[in-house]
Amino acid sequence: MATISILMWSTNFPMTRYLLEIYSAESIALLRSIGAVVTLCVLGAVKRIRLPKPKDIYMFAICGISGIFLFLIFQTMGARYVVSGVGSFIINTSPVFTLILATLLLKEHVKPICWAGVAISFAGLATIMINQTTEFSFNIGVFLLLLAAFVTSIFNISQRRLLKTYTFLEVATYAVIAATICMAIFIPTVVRELPGSTLGANIMLVYLGVLPGALAHVSWTYALSKAEKTTHVTVFLYLTPFVTTVIGYLWLDEVFSLLSFFGGVVIIAGMVITNTLGKR
Repeated sequence: MATISILMWSTNFPMTRYLLEIYSAESIALLRSIGAVVTLCVLGAVKRIRLPKPKDIYMFAICGISGIFLFLIFQTMGARYVVSGVGSFIINTSPVFTLILATLLLKEHVKPICWAGVAISFAGLATIMINQTTEFSFNIGVFLLLLAAFVTSIFNISQRRLLKTYTFLEVATYAVIAATICMAIFIPTVVRELPGSTLGANIMLVYLGVLPGALAHVSWTYALSKAEKTTHVTVFLYLTPFVTTVIGYLWLDEVFSLLSFFGGVVIIAGMVITNTLGKR
């Protein structure tokens, strides 16, 4: 189940880059969110999830705006400027930002070895940023994807409180609903671009909303519930950038430098140190 989730998430970046030839970032974000919200609402009805308490609505809004609305906007806009493999490595730095925010906002105690892992991850990120700089011109896509990683960390921190009271399906469903409501501002853009789209592109948007946007999270949660140890499943997350790189190469003929790939490996190494040695 974890492998299925990783495969679905790994198609996210290459497919977004392909769709940017047809749709704007705003239209992609809205249309894939509609697919996700319909899927999660159907699952929620089957599971008979509870309605959110009025006092928690603002927390669901924070989760939806940060982890879905802003994430999709920054990720989709950044995908225009950065190849899939590099982009996936950058987005997967979100656990590093989550650790920093948990220390600053939640006052969580962090062992020195964790900070060593953070430093290593940032060294890998710096390597990618330097390599993506051409003729002293900074690649804006790197900055946008860093923002996507950062807002994901806000989502991770925000949902901790909700997960003490609600199930993951409830949190995901209401967060996606909140994000989709915010994306209603993009309806005029979708109406303008839809006539010029293709059937294949629209099928891909449905796929992005239903599978990576919804069902991948369900299968991931199922895998976590069946594993003897959480780390037996979460270790699969480190495969995502590498699988994304292979898909981008085979489908979009994307190639990026050995230095960028090395930077990505260093990022993953830093996170492995933080999430394994840091817990001992």
